[in-house]
Amino acid sequence: MDSLQAIKQRFGIIGNNKQLNLALQKTVRVAPTDISVLVTGESGVGKEVIPKIIHNLSHRKHAKYIAVNCGAIPEGTIDSELFGHEKGSFTGAIQNRSGYFEVADGGTIFLDEVGELPLTTQVRLLRVLENGEFLKVGSSKVLKTDVRIVAATNLNMIEAIHKGKFREDLYYRLSTVEIHIPPLRSRQNDIHLLFRKFASDFAQKYKMPTIRLNDAAVNTLDAYEWKGNIRQLRNLTEQISVIEQERNIDDKTLKSYLPDYSSNLPAVVSQSSSNSDFANEREILYKILFDMRNDITDLKKLTEELIKDHDNPQQQKDTKVLIDKIYGKDEPDDSSSTLEIISKPQTDTYQNNSNNDSFDDAETVEETISLQEKEFEMIQQALDRNKGKRKLAAKELGISERTLYRKIKQYDL
Repeated sequence: MDSLQAIKQRFGIIGNNKQLNLALQKTVRVAPTDISVLVTGESGVGKEVIPKIIHNLSHRKHAKYIAVNCGAIPEGTIDSELFGHEKGSFTGAIQNRSGYFEVADGGTIFLDEVGELPLTTQVRLLRVLENGEFLKVGSSKVLKTDVRIVAATNLNMIEAIHKGKFREDLYYRLSTVEIHIPPLRSRQNDIHLLFRKFASDFAQKYKMPTIRLNDAAVNTLDAYEWKGNIRQLRNLTEQISVIEQERNIDDKTLKSYLPDYSSNLPAVVSQSSSNSDFANEREILYKILFDMRNDITDLKKLTEELIKDHDNPQQQKDTKVLIDKIYGKDEPDDSSSTLEIISKPQTDTYQNNSNNDSFDDAETVEETISLQEKEFEMIQQALDRNKGKRKLAAKELGISERTLYRKIKQYDL
């Protein structure tokens, strides 16, 4: 059995991350068997190298190895590609065709992005895993195959099962042994090693000096999130190798090639222009509401003074001053008459009930209803703008999804 270091050199694997080493050790142990293997991990982490190691370290290494990208084959032709078809079985089937399971008999098939398989194809695949039997499209003759299946996916398979997109029995058949490849951001000490390897490869390919990073650029490289994993790092290295004339790359130059670099740093506000505009409108609306509240408070004070001594000339004069203060000296005279109309029913309330607290309660209820109406209107508009998507509406309103759900239930939206 080859050592782990020999395996890495043979298959071009760079790094000494603990999780990566555990995945490789599991791969080496399972390779001599015929057990089905499911390789999991994010897109771009290098899952395709695992089935190659398994095939080359197994007794099937002299037979065929076929890699199939299940997500790249149209749903209407995937069954024909995998299992073959008979002449005339469908439009365009002008001759018999052998599928991958027939061609790779005795060898290994790698099903990449297996989570993208249609449910009907999953049923056919399950039969192959259970007893090695399959049917060509348009045929009733049962064929046998001896194929080892290694599958890979970047999906959360348990979630896919719960959503009805993947068969649970097929998942357990495929994942007799599950090997997880860690994302690049979890292999921080390996990032610069990979960069140097890619830089050396591209220097040879394009016949130019190798690019190098200064210390600050190395720190930036290690701290970056790398959502695209190794594939993203390789593409970035190739870009810099080809475009930059200066072969010593500093921190500023490197950052110019990193998409959304600033998004990885803490930020107080991160909103789109549309959300920002809405936030400004919301602030204006809140200001109007608070101004209305202050006006109502002043109206309450005025009404109290009117009730205390309505016939006192001095009190009437003070009332006029208070009215001017609320509405401004330049307001037309009908402002005070409007105020009187508003105040009149409230005066009656005081006349019917001498308890001042009951008047305050009435005002509070009236004010709360006004705020609720505005809140209801804002929530309704946000849901309409986001076509009923609550997550987006909550983000736009600046509240949590839980709060939005509670408000929706409260207002029966």
